[in-house]
Amino acid sequence: MAESLLRVENLSKSFDRLPVLKDVTFSLAKGEVIGLVGRQGAGKSTLFHILSGAIPPTSGTINFRGLNRRFANRIEAQKAGIETVYQTSGLINRFDFSTHIFLDRDSAIEITRQTSGLVEQFDVAQNILLGREQKKLPFLGVIDWDRMIYMTQRLLAEFDLPPNLAYEQVSNLSDEQRQVILLLRTLYRPSQLLLMDDIIPILSFKRQEILLDKIKKLAEQGTSVIISSDDLKHLFTITDRIIVLYEGKLVADRRTAESTPREIVELIVGSTGQEQVSPLIWALESYHTAQQQTEELRRTQAALQQSLDARDSLNRQLVERLSNQLLALDQLNSALQATQRRLITEREDERKVLARELHDQIIQDMLGIIYRLEEVEGLANTIELREDVSSIRRGIRNLVSELRQMCSDLRPPTIDHHGLSAAIDSLANQWAERSNIQLQLEIDPALGRLPEMIELSVFRIIQEGLNNIHKHADAKHVRLSLQRTSSTNLLVRLEDDGRGLSNPTDLASLSIKKHFGLVGISERVALLGGSLNIESSPGNGTILQVEIPSPYPLISN
Repeated sequence: MAESLLRVENLSKSFDRLPVLKDVTFSLAKGEVIGLVGRQGAGKSTLFHILSGAIPPTSGTINFRGLNRRFANRIEAQKAGIETVYQTSGLINRFDFSTHIFLDRDSAIEITRQTSGLVEQFDVAQNILLGREQKKLPFLGVIDWDRMIYMTQRLLAEFDLPPNLAYEQVSNLSDEQRQVILLLRTLYRPSQLLLMDDIIPILSFKRQEILLDKIKKLAEQGTSVIISSDDLKHLFTITDRIIVLYEGKLVADRRTAESTPREIVELIVGSTGQEQVSPLIWALESYHTAQQQTEELRRTQAALQQSLDARDSLNRQLVERLSNQLLALDQLNSALQATQRRLITEREDERKVLARELHDQIIQDMLGIIYRLEEVEGLANTIELREDVSSIRRGIRNLVSELRQMCSDLRPPTIDHHGLSAAIDSLANQWAERSNIQLQLEIDPALGRLPEMIELSVFRIIQEGLNNIHKHADAKHVRLSLQRTSSTNLLVRLEDDGRGLSNPTDLASLSIKKHFGLVGISERVALLGGSLNIESSPGNGTILQVEIPSPYPLISN
């Protein structure tokens, strides 16, 4: 077992009786990298502040290097071997001093230790090596400025920054350059635990890659790292474990290699419980078994009732008890279905909110960046600079397109404004274009609008079915049909000419193997009270057919 460096137990923090962290417990081994994720307000920054000594916990213990510690300030935490890097646009204090005020070195060291900030009136070399200056004559305190500049330029080169930046005052730097300076100052100091609070977004793509590589090397050298980030791609690249905070509570502590981004996202937004496999999957599989058992019990009850008169009071008590058990089982099944519907509805609501936040905030901000880059491109005085700016702008546009596709996957806007038919038509066209698979679409022109839950459920069923075909079927042609039957039921039929499945399809085994596509489809079909039929054999493709009881309102004459 790896040597334990940090052990946090029942850590809590409240502000004016408002709980921000609630009984958080986790451990960190020497040389281990942990990703910390959670929605805004989940308590991530508060946890970093406590570990770095910026604020005290309300309760709980922090065991660091085998000793229970409660740091009075950041200086104590640094002396113990804990370094922290915050994002420059948030918690980092910047110091602007009048030209008439001189900030001496000792005062600067004290301020930066207390706040993890930068000294605006000092240059880059002074900020990076503040408190660790190189001396020519140590006993006289004479600073070797040439050596300091040389060391600073070597550090700047590691993050692809120009050597002359060593002479630049911090007040003249961009936000990204400030973030790199803070990083270099922290990385230059030896530490045993490094805390990084959401510093990746402010860096360019190239410097993000440099930072991720440095984190890996630090871990190999025995430094432990806790990094907070919303970029799961980065976290799945460098972390050993991912811990999830939700409303101040630690709801998951997962081995990265044993998790998927989808599971982590669901935990972040709170759409599933803490178990690795959604309890809905197992509950729905158990539901039909429970119904069969109920019918068998009813038949037994009827047989006992026929001979009731010939039986004694003990038999009467048995029948009464059996009847009560049947009633309780029916009530349990009804409550289970109601809970399942509520959870799926809440999950769709979370997806809708997340899609709106992505579109209204992140995408709009990125479009603003694109417009500013267009202005910069027009002002560029060299062809090379214009090409670089143009390349960056195209990269951001591609990212915006990917985010828009993600928003559409989370909550298709077409379904809210134009209904199921239009949403399926849009989904089918986009899928065929992405997968390069020929798709024949047949939608009943009289399909009409349906209740929101039914439209969303049918859309997700078709979306998951098409995704399965793209990933696993190796098909060349697909036929999708959405029709009303003679009894006004809704019939969905999805056919492909791919490799097919082994019969019979075992949903339980698919769950164990984490192939949740068909399991998710069966979950939604069951909640709609419908039936699912799968016809497939190796080499002969697959036919997936879903029939949902009439979702259309009755029309009185």
